[in-house]
Amino acid sequence: MHSFNEGTDWTNLSYLQRGSAVQAEVFALLTKHRVMDKLAAYDPVLVGTVPIGIETPASDLDVICRYADAERFESEVTERFGREIGFGCHRSGTGGSEYITANFMLERWPVEIYGARLPVREQNGYRHMVVEARLLALLGEAFRERIVRLKYEGVKTEPAFVRVLGIDGDPYEALLAIESWSDELLQALQSKEA
Repeated sequence: MHSFNEGTDWTNLSYLQRGSAVQAEVFALLTKHRVMDKLAAYDPVLVGTVPIGIETPASDLDVICRYADAERFESEVTERFGREIGFGCHRSGTGGSEYITANFMLERWPVEIYGARLPVREQNGYRHMVVEARLLALLGEAFRERIVRLKYEGVKTEPAFVRVLGIDGDPYEALLAIESWSDELLQALQSKEA
C-alpha cells in the first residue's frame, strides 16, 4: 500500500523507503546519484506521481527547486548533471515568471529538474501534489485505481483528477481552487464519470 498522509514531510525522501517497490527504487536511485545533495542549496523536493503512488511506466521524476540567481542555478545544474544521458537545459518565461528546466536520464528513469524563484511550497507542482495526496487519502483505493487507469490511457495527472471528481474548467486551476477545502467538502465531490 502507498504510505502518505496529511503529515507526510515531502522534503525528506525517507517516506519513499516505507512505500511501494517503485518508491523504494526511486529512493535508492536518488540516494545513489546524490541528486538531492547536489541540489541542496535550492531546497529540492520530489513532486509528481511517484511520491503519491500513482506512477505509470511513462512517469518521470520531477524535482522542483527554488533559486535566487537563474544563471548560477543553470550553471550548477549543468555542471552537476550535464554528463547524464540526454541532458538538456532550457530557460523559459520572462521576468518574475522565468523558470529553468533540465532533463536527463538516470538509469531507467527520466528526470526533470525544475527551478524558479518561487519557494517550492508555493510552486504549482508542489501544491498540486499535496492536494492530490489528500484526495487519494480521503477518497480511497477505488478512487486511486480510477486515476491510475486514466493515466494508463494517456490522460495527464491533473486532468485525470478533475475528470474523476467531475470538475469542469482548467484542471490545473481547479486543483488549486479546492486545495483549501475541508475534508468534508472534498469527500462530497461527486464523480460525473462512470
